[in-house]
Amino acid sequence: MNGADGAFTDHFAGAAAAYARARPTYPATLYAAIDAVVPGHRLAWDCATGSGQAVAPLAARFSDVVASDASAAQLSRLVRRPNVHVVLARAERAPLAAGTVDLVTVAQALHWFAGDAFYAEVRRVLRPGGTIAAWTYDLLGIAPALDRLVAHFYGEILAGCWPPPREAVERRYANLPWPFVRSRTLRFEMRARWRCDDLLDYLASWSAVAVFRRRHGHDPLAPLTAAFRTAWGDTDVRDVAWPVTLKLGQVS
Repeated sequence: MNGADGAFTDHFAGAAAAYARARPTYPATLYAAIDAVVPGHRLAWDCATGSGQAVAPLAARFSDVVASDASAAQLSRLVRRPNVHVVLARAERAPLAAGTVDLVTVAQALHWFAGDAFYAEVRRVLRPGGTIAAWTYDLLGIAPALDRLVAHFYGEILAGCWPPPREAVERRYANLPWPFVRSRTLRFEMRARWRCDDLLDYLASWSAVAVFRRRHGHDPLAPLTAAFRTAWGDTDVRDVAWPVTLKLGQVS
């Protein structure tokens, strides 16, 4: 995340391992929608790649992928692939030549740096007709009792620990600027089959959990673990779903 003075604040450094282990996989239908509008499949830039949740699908579709992030801790968790070039870089300073990129992707990260500087960089690196695809997902859904616990943890226990850009995720990016032509917004659903431990790992990877620990000196999730296990019940594996919003745009 970029602060008011332009400095980068790494909200996920302390949870990089949990983030890499616990984050879900984006649906194939999302990538199919992107494939339908990109002008070519030579070079993709996965901006703010984190630990690389979107890298493998992109690497399977593009000749080369540049995966960049401003967090060295996150990049250290990314699985290397022959056609993926991993770079430590800010979103506004891509190590890419002008007019060379077919696709810019931003998965669950645009809210940290959306603004004129980043959008200018996107316009610089994309070739004519090139596409930007940014997507976000909101709170998961499992079952009513578990959903209530998640909402309580998110909105009450962690209240005040979420940085302001998180509001854009809650609004599914409807409030973010999007200065591109042929703009479209599409909806998808991301699904997983999880055990209770998977859910707890996922919640522990939230950036607000790390903020809470620094402020209060203890783990906010620990007192709720028993309640989550009780609500999970005797079922070993449950279906988990997230609403996903994809924003597409192109440069002329």
